[in-house]
Amino acid sequence: MENIIFDQIKKEINDNDVVLYMKGTGVFPQCGFSAAVVQILSEFGVAFKDVNVLEDQTIRQAIKDFSQWPTIPQLYVKGEFIGGCDIVREMAETGELVQLFQDKGIAFNQAA
Repeated sequence: MENIIFDQIKKEINDNDVVLYMKGTGVFPQCGFSAAVVQILSEFGVAFKDVNVLEDQTIRQAIKDFSQWPTIPQLYVKGEFIGGCDIVREMAETGELVQLFQDKGIAFNQAA
């Protein structure tokens, strides 16, 4: 079963430039940490695929096992695991997130 779920996760992160595994959706985040990452991505105007882990407990556990990261949300950019809320927030503050978007060829709002 795990292989099927891992294959699904790999497909999502390979088929979409930016994927956020989160509680809730981009339009309606259902936890403060997920909402914070959505806000950061929105401020940069970055389009992303949201995956609501609350809809599927199997995915909720599998993404933690897949990334070997214990918490949600989890951000992937061009197939690379970036981190959770604190890491994304820190990267946004230091300019590392802008650099990452530039390096990976992700469209974003320069004025953010």
